[in-house]
Amino acid sequence: MRRIPPLLPALLLAVAACGCATGRPAPIERGSLAEAQTFPYYRVYWVGPSFQGSPLAAADGLKGYNATVGDSVYYGDCVHGKGIFGGGSCLLPLQLTTVIYRLHSNATLGPQRNIVIRGVPATIYDEGRSIEIYTGRVAIDVFSDSFSHALQASRELLPVNASGSSSGNLPPPVYCPGLSGHLDAAVSAVLERLPGRICQRTRAQTAFANSLS
Repeated sequence: MRRIPPLLPALLLAVAACGCATGRPAPIERGSLAEAQTFPYYRVYWVGPSFQGSPLAAADGLKGYNATVGDSVYYGDCVHGKGIFGGGSCLLPLQLTTVIYRLHSNATLGPQRNIVIRGVPATIYDEGRSIEIYTGRVAIDVFSDSFSHALQASRELLPVNASGSSSGNLPPPVYCPGLSGHLDAAVSAVLERLPGRICQRTRAQTAFANSLS
C-alpha cells in the first residue's frame, strides 16, 4: 500500500484560493505537464487531460522526485482525504501514482479482492475506492472517490511520457506481486503466465529460504 505523497505547490495554491466546493479548477499549466511528459525513469500513467469532467490539476515530475512514493497525477479541485491536511470531507475524483514495485504483502491492505484488469493482476481495496495494478517494473495506484471511478480510470490508463494506448492489455509485470487472499482461476492463470515463470521461481526461492530457517 502506498501513502499518498504531498500534493504539488500549484495544487495547494489552487485549493487555498478556491476551497473544495467553489468553481471549476483551472487546467494544469503547460510547464508542469511538460515535466511529467519528460519524466525519464519509467512510464508514468494518466487518463488524459481530464477525467469525468475534472481537468488534470497537477502532475509530479523529475523535480523533487522521491523513489519511495513515485510520481503522481491529480484530477479535480480539492485535497484528497488522505493528503497532507490529514483528513477532511473532500476527495479528489482521481489520483494516479506510479511507483517502482518493491515486493510486499498485500495483507496489510485490509479487505480486498484480486482481479485481472487489462490482462494484468490487480487488487481492489479501501472499500473499492483504491486499486493497485501491477505492470512492467511498476505498480499503478488508483485512488478515487468511488469504485466506479477507480475501475473506469483503471480501464483508461496510458503513459503520459511514452507512446501507448488506453485500449488493449498493459505490459505484464516482470515480478510476482505479493497478492493476499483468494486467487480465482483468472488471476491464477495470469500469474502462472508471467514472463520468466517469475511466480514459480519466487515460490521456489521462498520455500528454500523457509527450509533453512
